[in-house]
Amino acid sequence: MTTTHWFILIGMLMLARGMAATTISRLPVTSAIVYLMAGIILGPMVLGIFTFDAIKQSHVLEVATEIAVLISLFSAGVKMPVPMTFKRWGPSIRLAWLSMSITVGLVAAFCYYVLNMPLGAGVLLGAILAPTDPVLATDVQVRHAGDYDKLRFTLTSEAGMNDGSAFPFVMLGLALLGAGELGSDFVWKWAIIDVVWATLGAVAIGWAGGAMLGNLSWALRNKDPKHDVLDDLVGLGLIAVVYGVCVLCKAWGFLAVFFAGVALRQTELLLVGAHKNRQGLLVPDDPKADPANDEVPDTPQPLTVSAESLVFKEHLERLSELTLVLLIGGMLTLQDWNWRTCGTALFLFVVARPLSVMLGLMGSDTTMRVRLIIGWFGVRGIGSIYYLMYAINHGLPATLTRDLIQITAIVIALSIIVHGTSVKPLMDKFWRKK
Repeated sequence: MTTTHWFILIGMLMLARGMAATTISRLPVTSAIVYLMAGIILGPMVLGIFTFDAIKQSHVLEVATEIAVLISLFSAGVKMPVPMTFKRWGPSIRLAWLSMSITVGLVAAFCYYVLNMPLGAGVLLGAILAPTDPVLATDVQVRHAGDYDKLRFTLTSEAGMNDGSAFPFVMLGLALLGAGELGSDFVWKWAIIDVVWATLGAVAIGWAGGAMLGNLSWALRNKDPKHDVLDDLVGLGLIAVVYGVCVLCKAWGFLAVFFAGVALRQTELLLVGAHKNRQGLLVPDDPKADPANDEVPDTPQPLTVSAESLVFKEHLERLSELTLVLLIGGMLTLQDWNWRTCGTALFLFVVARPLSVMLGLMGSDTTMRVRLIIGWFGVRGIGSIYYLMYAINHGLPATLTRDLIQITAIVIALSIIVHGTSVKPLMDKFWRKK
């Protein structure tokens, strides 16, 4: 397909999605399934109108997925209920680090003993598939900045953090495959630099960036004479600066961007004078209102970057979701559907994800119903594609490349289909809004 054909195809899908928004929202499936089916029908599996070669286009796909994940993580961050407390964030932190690590270990064992892959390839594939996706899982995530649903919050904050917490295992897998130096002190360097520093440094850089921007934009808007702030550009600028600084400092930029969004929202709510509701969460309300009243009166609110730029970020999310899921459909061939790819997906959905959630949340105050729902809704998507492309462009042996592409693409496709068809009926039945 030529560039002109791509313009026409993407344009027609965007028009159809925009005009049929209400119809799609009433369907018992997610919009990602519609995009995937379009890619499969137009791709080599059915009509063969276009084919997307992930190996030849790995650099382009890495950048595209990188941008999509960054925007989605920031959007998730500014929707998080704040302030941060360990009681509320504890389950999410367990899921993002402990459960994610268990998932990597289980997938690595499955690849080593069942698929006969090298240990490094198993660790790498586990790191690619372990993170849940902040782009595709919109139906089970926080929908807006005033959504305080505990289940949605846990799933969203987990997805916001585990896209960064999986990166050390990507580096470990590549090193075990020969893409890095395996000296006698390798383990200590990996633990100190890739795990401890890269994680804590990312959180610190992201939080500092979000807090500084919140104070600066507030000062500009409330000084005399007042200054206008272009919220969309400021939000995108924060993403770029925080991510760039993290790359220079060898910290995990995905994690930093998420926490930059969280810090920006908390800082702006504190400056607005938001009170706390019964759950101890900051509510963007008139500071003179009754703190015991959870209802927000219809009064004009001061402009904030986190609120005003959110709609624009969500539009970019929809565009990236449409384009990238379409490309995933165009990557699939009939040969990709085999026992290795489908078996890995089945193991991940039915064994690794539920077991890791149960172990990770053991002893927490989460109910069994919440654990079961979280254990099922571990949507895989754009983040996994990014990690795969990163590995291909940073030393993944050519003998393993095609195998990992097949498994990752099928796991994502099945996740979109299986989780996308079950999310609405299961949420309505087991998590109906009271």
